[in-house]
Amino acid sequence: MVNHLFKSILLAVVLLLTFSVTTAQKVKEPRTPAEWTRPYQPFRIAGNLYYVGTYDLACYLITTSEGNILINTGLASSAAQIKKNIQTLGFKFADTKILLTTQAHYDHMGAMAAIKKATGAQLMVDEKDAAVLTSGGSTDYALGQHGISFKPVKADRLLRDGDTIRLGNMQLVLLHHPGHTKGSCSFLFTVKDEQRSYKVLIANMPSIVTDKAFTAISTYPEIAGDYAYTFNAMKNISFDIWLASHAGQFDLHKKHQPGDAYNPAAFKDQQGYDEALRDLQEEYQKKLRQ
Repeated sequence: MVNHLFKSILLAVVLLLTFSVTTAQKVKEPRTPAEWTRPYQPFRIAGNLYYVGTYDLACYLITTSEGNILINTGLASSAAQIKKNIQTLGFKFADTKILLTTQAHYDHMGAMAAIKKATGAQLMVDEKDAAVLTSGGSTDYALGQHGISFKPVKADRLLRDGDTIRLGNMQLVLLHHPGHTKGSCSFLFTVKDEQRSYKVLIANMPSIVTDKAFTAISTYPEIAGDYAYTFNAMKNISFDIWLASHAGQFDLHKKHQPGDAYNPAAFKDQQGYDEALRDLQEEYQKKLRQ
């Protein structure tokens, strides 16, 4: 028992030192396309669900009776835009109580540490991405080659497939959809407006980010199987509205233009979802033959 306690303390010290050293190193974002930083007018998607991201990096605000939930934070420079977008919609930035992410990549995690510090919100992540968060992306099997790409941050709660995130009158279910990252995930929940309720899927689409053959990725030997699992799981999800981590993935700009009237029906796009998954699975099959 004493030996086990000593090992636990030693592990905690090692993790703390690793986190401290990593935090002190310089953050460098590998690439920042203009559409990732271009401002976009925030708007109400459906019920108490709002878009508060940039032109292409999708960030979502879910308001509740006990505070709000923010999903994804874009690049490091996006923090100010997200805060402004939330305030433009009439909500308080300080009311952000829970932070979530669909994947541990810098284009969705860039401003997470800063927003967590500014709001005091609790960060909850898929457990398989927790280590990448604390390393600032440097331990990611693909993008880790670029070093630290976002400020390291430690999760307050680790989530597994099917876990529920609760705040006020809202319940979100995490769906583990690995492949893109080891802990990529989607969120399924219901929102309501004055007319009806909508079952919403914020999907992390299983695109491939590595140039290597799957068999050459020694740090993620399960990658091919994880993608196969994810494609199968995502084909069997029932929803009314679907969204994604990038605006371009769900054709946001074809469905909504700044100034458009409130129209949840614009995001009812089963055909678009099916086609997107089919295209990505074809890319996956090509990768298997690499």
